[in-house]
Amino acid sequence: MEYRAVTRYLRISPRKLRLVADLVRGKDVDEAMDILRLVPKKGAQMILKTLNSAVANAQEQDADIDRLYIKRIFVDRGPMYKRWRAAAYGRPVMRRKRTSHLTIILEEKER
Repeated sequence: MEYRAVTRYLRISPRKLRLVADLVRGKDVDEAMDILRLVPKKGAQMILKTLNSAVANAQEQDADIDRLYIKRIFVDRGPMYKRWRAAAYGRPVMRRKRTSHLTIILEEKER
């Protein structure tokens, strides 16, 4: 059975979040949590929070926590905040503040 957690509208670009997501894809939950605690990136804390939520969802459905692994983790692009900033000669330049949607799907390993 699959257990999932989704976090939407994270204020980090999808490209930066995917760098951290690639580190834990396919790993056991305990190993992934250890990796995320040690990675010095902003996205690691966001992924760890979502992973804890997915584990809590699995516990609610009486899953064996020791056998869980990350079956799929993917980052989708969210909406962009568009802001203006002054550039040379007072010209406005658009800044794109990117957001992400993070989805983690866990599954129990077969014995």
